[in-house]
Amino acid sequence: MQKKWWHDKVAYQIYPKSFYDSNGDGIGDLCGIISKLDYLKDLGIDIIWISPVYPSPMVDNGYDISDYYGIDPRFGTMEDMDRLIEEAKKRDMAIIMDLVVNHCSNEHEWFKKACEDPYGPYGKYFYIREMKDQKEPNNWRSVFGGSVWEKLPGNEDLCYLHFFAPEQPDLNWENPLLREEIYKMINFWLDKGIAGFRIDAIINIKKDLTWEDLPVDGPDQRSYVGNSIDRLIDRDGGTKDGIGVFLRELRERCFTPHDSFTVGEVFNMRKELMEEFIGKDGYFSSMFAFETIQSYKKGNCWYDYDRNMDPDQWKKAVFESQKLLSDNAFEATIIENHDQPRGASLYIPRDEYGFASVSALAGLQLLQRGIPFLYQGQEIGMTNCPFELEEYDDINTIDSYQFMIQMGRTPVQALDGCYRESRDNTRTPMQWDDSENAGFTTGKPWLKVNPNYLDINVAKQEKEYGSILNYYKRLIAFRKSKEYGEILTWGSFEPMYENQEKIFAFKRKLEEKELTVICNFSDSERFLVLKEDYSEVVFVNLPQVTRIGDNMILRPYQLIVVEK
Repeated sequence: MQKKWWHDKVAYQIYPKSFYDSNGDGIGDLCGIISKLDYLKDLGIDIIWISPVYPSPMVDNGYDISDYYGIDPRFGTMEDMDRLIEEAKKRDMAIIMDLVVNHCSNEHEWFKKACEDPYGPYGKYFYIREMKDQKEPNNWRSVFGGSVWEKLPGNEDLCYLHFFAPEQPDLNWENPLLREEIYKMINFWLDKGIAGFRIDAIINIKKDLTWEDLPVDGPDQRSYVGNSIDRLIDRDGGTKDGIGVFLRELRERCFTPHDSFTVGEVFNMRKELMEEFIGKDGYFSSMFAFETIQSYKKGNCWYDYDRNMDPDQWKKAVFESQKLLSDNAFEATIIENHDQPRGASLYIPRDEYGFASVSALAGLQLLQRGIPFLYQGQEIGMTNCPFELEEYDDINTIDSYQFMIQMGRTPVQALDGCYRESRDNTRTPMQWDDSENAGFTTGKPWLKVNPNYLDINVAKQEKEYGSILNYYKRLIAFRKSKEYGEILTWGSFEPMYENQEKIFAFKRKLEEKELTVICNFSDSERFLVLKEDYSEVVFVNLPQVTRIGDNMILRPYQLIVVEK
């Protein structure tokens, strides 16, 4: 593999609205991020992904963009953004932004002009179709519930497509004029000095233009819109001759000339397409390992999902993914982000939460092959937050609650599903200290602060050598160390002890050097018969590694790294 500048980095996602508020209005901002750059540098972060800060009505918390060239006043000014880029570079850190180009806001100038003249040039920037006898073109259900079709404002005979909220009209990538506008905007930001993008919902930009009905899969007599993407990819022309045409053009016009780092949000991925998307000549530098984080989702609605990730199911998904990628590509490893529940709550049963389990989870993520993405608060073990129904802000949570009720779940069950799965779990304010509002703001926070901030916060953990935060610092330093940095970056990944229940182990190998990571991801002591002899233990999350002959005794959630 050709070595790239980003291969040996550690990335960190910031949800600006909830990271740090510098002016007391209850909303995090760019100046707040600037003030915490030294904290991130000390943690060991190299790349910072900033979730959307563009002007937006905030129907979907910034993922409905009304101006691609601006900064929303809630977050600051363009001068603040320039200063953030500059200050990050002073610390050898790179900024990547969110690129949201499957859809825009219904308050974007393009959509307003499309409404004024649906058959004019801007009408072709969107998917506008005729309503026949007031009937929608098909039965597709949007990601956030309800039809993907909405009547065009001012014209009862026309409707427009939205895969997400009605306020997020989908952009028509079939139109070359629209694509030119997008490339111009992307290059504007890259020329400004950002290092690349996390690319939102990019697999959705190619539509099934037959607009055919799909098999009903819910009580609303609709079919989930993701099924149309599945079918499109399965058909001839779904990739290289379909969406691949757009993605190659995007790469060649924007990313390659700037040597950008790009990480795609790619769901509905087929295993045989991984090389095409992130291989040597892939469309993106990397993409998120969703096949591992999604492996617990079963059933028809949130309440039916498994309560926690099955460790062996997770292990199997990771091993399959790593085997598929081999030495040809890097995935971005994650255990949580702004669209997922907290990793410490998903992977770890509530009564097993603690330093051992959270540090084991951290080690298994960061010692895999790939570029690790941490999410704000992950480094201190932040957890899901209990909300009352009226306290939720997330549009997806409200829709999912109603869907669970339609599926026959009780209000108590539906609220339990929200507690475990809501996106608001990872959007609660960052817990900086034990002062009012967790030190996030001197005003009223835009979203509820998790009540456990008195026990889980940065200031407290900075003072404790054995804290989760300081463990993350040691772990990242180990991953980047002169002695082990190369093997933990470019070394191969080989599964170990695959049939051992709740033993998650793998080997990293580079030339003659070998490291083996062994973790007992359970709350019970385990005996492991060693397959190889090891000369030295080089990293642990818990002390007192016990070996008796060819047997190793692993304490609950103990993780060790041994060198051959």
